[in-house]
Parts: sequence; structure tokens; C-alpha cells
Amino acid sequence: MKLLQLQASLALAVLPFVLTLPQNIDLPLPSSPPPGLPPLAEILAKARGAPGGACCAALSFVLGPKVGFPLSVNYIGTSASFWSQQEQTVTPNCVVQPLSTRDVSAAIYVLSVVNNLTSFCNECKFAIKGGGHTPQRGAANQPGGVTIDLGAFKQVKVSPDRKITSIGPGSRWGDIYPRLDAQNLAIPGGRVAPVGVGGLVTGGGVSFFSGRFGFVCDNVVNYELVLPYGKVINVNASTPDLFKALKGGSNNFGVVTRFDMKSFDSGKFWGGFVVYPLSTMPQHVSAFVGLAGAQPYDPFAALIHSYGYTAGSWSIANNYEYTKVPAQPYPPTFKPFTDIQPQFLNTMRVSNLTDFTVEIAATSPPGRRQLFITLTHGLSGPLITQIFKAADAALQPIKLALGLVYSLSYQPLPTEITTKASNTNSLGLDASDGNLVLTLLGAQWTLATDDAAITAAANKWLAAAKAAAAKAGLVNEFVYLNYAAPGQDPISGYGAANKANLRSVSQKYDPDQIFQKAVPGAFKL
Repeated sequence: MKLLQLQASLALAVLPFVLTLPQNIDLPLPSSPPPGLPPLAEILAKARGAPGGACCAALSFVLGPKVGFPLSVNYIGTSASFWSQQEQTVTPNCVVQPLSTRDVSAAIYVLSVVNNLTSFCNECKFAIKGGGHTPQRGAANQPGGVTIDLGAFKQVKVSPDRKITSIGPGSRWGDIYPRLDAQNLAIPGGRVAPVGVGGLVTGGGVSFFSGRFGFVCDNVVNYELVLPYGKVINVNASTPDLFKALKGGSNNFGVVTRFDMKSFDSGKFWGGFVVYPLSTMPQHVSAFVGLAGAQPYDPFAALIHSYGYTAGSWSIANNYEYTKVPAQPYPPTFKPFTDIQPQFLNTMRVSNLTDFTVEIAATSPPGRRQLFITLTHGLSGPLITQIFKAADAALQPIKLALGLVYSLSYQPLPTEITTKASNTNSLGLDASDGNLVLTLLGAQWTLATDDAAITAAANKWLAAAKAAAAKAGLVNEFVYLNYAAPGQDPISGYGAANKANLRSVSQKYDPDQIFQKAVPGAFKL
């Protein structure tokens, strides 16, 4: 970079106000845009007087019809593609739909420069949307600003030796798995078909294969990354500081335009759902503790143990997957669960990865109001029971909310998972944490008027669950970023050393702090 002299007063007329760039600006900006873009002064001059905001006008000049404004087909399509109603109703000034890494580079260049020149004005702040599955408002859709929708980045390319699969951040796992199933291949990825690639991988990621391969992020061997001001680099083991930072660092370092991931031979395996009455809870808790604390842990076992409240009553719904190929139905690992009777529903079968992820997705359709909140704690049957009781108590004031579906899920997080690559990710977990439980409270409902009450109930549950874990001496500070609620701090949950390292890497690769100040969504460093 070198100093770029802007010797004119450039007043960019915008709606609903005017941004004025003062004379004789001396800022450490790139001397020229990325290849193929017009000079910066021309970009800014063309934006003068254009409707839709300074940044949107500049982006439209550079990217043309790839920038959509309210009421356009592109804009409406992006809004409708978010999972939660909270995100669907956000209204950015414009939506950018890049078709290539070059387009992303151009957009980030414009946004970096204009944010810098305008001291990070609200209308130039931006969000990055992959699959759009994070529920909270503003996570990947910027109110009154710019949303970059990576939905066109759906590439799935398998290397000739089948060991690496390159995927796009705009894909949903339901886009990827059918193409890999057809080749008897798999990659560690999301367990719900409509979940997006970008957010899940950069937030860590848990998969059906985590017992064998660790967190999803542990299986990335290379990232194609657009840095502030549009520079495109490949991030891998040759850049170990940034490589580690991206494994859990979310959207804090740039825009990932490609993930190169380890793939492996796979095929059909055994899995599905079984639903039981709440009266069987004691047997389930005992079975959960036995599976999660087994020495050795069965690396082929994947379990989501859930309690769901809908239509006025609780039930237990367990999702079991046993990823060994050839398929092994009803393996001994799951026998303590599958022997429990009565069973209201049983979908256990041998099928492919796509089918199982579509099945889970059916329990949480798009277009509803959504909430996630989470904690991690040590493994204990009495604590699991206490946390459920706290969830039931928090439910009482809100159980008549229209359309309410309320759930509490427990997932084993044994050292078999957390130690696979603990030195090369930023999550901060290692063998000293012991066997953990990843716990998620989720809610779906219909009316925005119930938001405050349901959020308050969730926070009440979290406080009670934390207190119970503290009393049992089983507190763990890790907060899984992909389940975290606004107000939680997953970055601090990685530990002081990892947080400091993330901040240091951010200062090195983003000295102007574009992705801290101009990208407010998700969780900042």
C-alpha cells in the first residue's frame, strides 16, 4: 500500500443523506484497484448523486446488474433465501450477488475504501451471506447497508485422486452431498441439509464423522480468501497463523470463496430418528452417559439426544447415525438406546448421507422466527437432568406462544473429537477438558410480538444451566459459535491465548480493521 492523494472534495449524494469526503485526504489505501476495475477517483465520482447509498452506488457502477436494489428480483431472492424470519425481514440498501472470486475482490475493494474514507458509516457496513442459516437478525444480512450473497458459489470439485473436494461457501450441504453420494465419497460437513457451508466451517462445525475426523474445520486443507481491499490469497499450512485463525474465527478475516477439504471413501450407512415418551428419560440419560464417556469412544457413533416440546407436551427424539461402511444396523454402541420401549416413531434404516440430512431438516422449516442459545459442560447424568428441568421451568411463561416448538439437545463432545487437531484450530479445546457435552436450546415460533418473552426465557434457562454446571464443578468456557446467541461470547470461550492470537492475526492481515468495524454481524474479536 502507499498513500493515495485525493485532491478534490467528493460529495457522494445518497439517500437519505449526503456523505462528504473532505479535501486532501491522506489515507493508507491501495494505489490502484484490483485488475479490471476503474480508478478509485472514477468509482467515487460516478457514485455522486446516485440513489441507494454511497457504497451501493459505487458497487453498482463497478459490478452492474450483480447489485440488486429493493424490489428487484435479485434483492427479493436473497431476502427470501434466509432460514429465519428475523433475517428475511432485514432490509439492506442493496444486495451484491458476485459470480466469481474476482467479483468478490472488486466488492471488498470498494467497501474497504469507502468505509475507510467515511469512518465506517452505517450505510457502508456490510454482511456476508453463505447459506443464511444463522438465525439472529443481522448475522448475515446488513440493515441499511450492503449484503454480499455468495449463493452463486456452489462449486463441488473432486480432485483426481479423490482425496480433496473443493466446495463453495454459498452451497448448502444438501447441494453437496448428492454429488458426493453418487461417487461413494464424503466430507465432514453439516448434518442438516439447508445449513450453509461458509458459516458452519468457519465456526468450527460438528459432523456425523467428527468421532473419526474431528471438527469440520479440522478437515480444511486450503482456503481461497479475499482480504480487505480485495487481495486474493490461498491460506494453508504455509501461512500457519491465518490458517489457524480461520478454523473457528468466523467472518473476522475476509471472505472465503473456496474451501478445499479432505474427502474419503464412504457409502450408505445406518441412521435415523426414534421418538420416545418423556417417561423414558432416566434410561436415556444413563445411555447417554455410557456412550459419551466410553473408553474408548466409538468413533463411528454420532448422537443428537433431544427433548422437544410441541402441542402441549414433551417427548424424546434421538437422532442416531453409525457411519461404518458397509452398514452395520443396530450396532452394540446404540443398543442401550434402541432397546428402550415404547417407541412412538422409528425411522432407522440404511441410507445415504443426503437422506439423513434432509430428514433432520424437516424438523425446522424455513420462514419461522428462530433462536439458538448454548453452553458446554462436563459429562454428568444428574447435570443433564437438572438442565432439562431448567428448560422446562423457563418454558412455562411462554408455552402458549403461537406456533412454539421448543427443544433441548445434548451432543457428546468427547476427547476423541476435541483432540483430533487441537493445535491447529482456534477453538481452545484439548484433552485437559475431558469428555464434554454440547448443549443447545432452540425455539421456533410465529409472531414477532413474542420475541422478547422467548428471548428472556432462553436467557433464564442459560443462567440456571450455568449455575447448575458451576455447582457440579463441571463448567467449561467453550461456547460453540454456530449455536451462540447474541450476547454470548464464543471468541472469549476459546481462551485468552487463542483470543489474543486471533486479534494479533487480525491486526496483521487487516490493519485498518475493516472486518471488525465494517462487518458487525456474527461475533467480533
